Amino acid sequence: MSEKDLRINEQIRVREVRLIRDDGAEQQGIIPTMEALDIAREQGLDLVEVAPNAAPPVVKIMDYGKFKFENEKKVRDSKKKQKLIKLKEIRMQPKIDDHDLDFKSKHVKDFLLEGNKVKVTVRFRGREMAHTELGLEVLKDVLARIEGDYVMDRAPAMEGRFMSMILSPKTKK
Repeated sequence: MSEKDLRINEQIRVREVRLIRDDGAEQQGIIPTMEALDIAREQGLDLVEVAPNAAPPVVKIMDYGKFKFENEKKVRDSKKKQKLIKLKEIRMQPKIDDHDLDFKSKHVKDFLLEGNKVKVTVRFRGREMAHTELGLEVLKDVLARIEGDYVMDRAPAMEGRFMSMILSPKTKK
């Protein structure tokens, strides 16, 4: 249940409520809503409806501003802990030189170590389309050079004039 769904103080429009004190341990029982509101005001706190579907609804005496702040803080902290995985792409051609292949393979390895997925693509031009096996050899060579720091999400496959595969980093257990 989100904060927007919670009714506070005068927004609670039922005759009787089940009241819980702000420490959470002490239940006051079922009392009229106005009486519960008076108790909350005496303590300088808010009356917050925490279980509106119960019969009668459950309300809690608490500092609503502090409650809202702590919930927002939890949401912010959970967003910080999330890791966004990006899909990086490395493109090459079937007639690639050894040094260039080393260079691009090093980039693939670096992207995987950063925690990103990598799409390795070989582009075929003109008559190269007749020799797609050369592209497959290039992709296998890349796999051999990055030495098992990956999990293959998608095996090498043709997509029009491109042959590509998708690699993701190995998850550490």
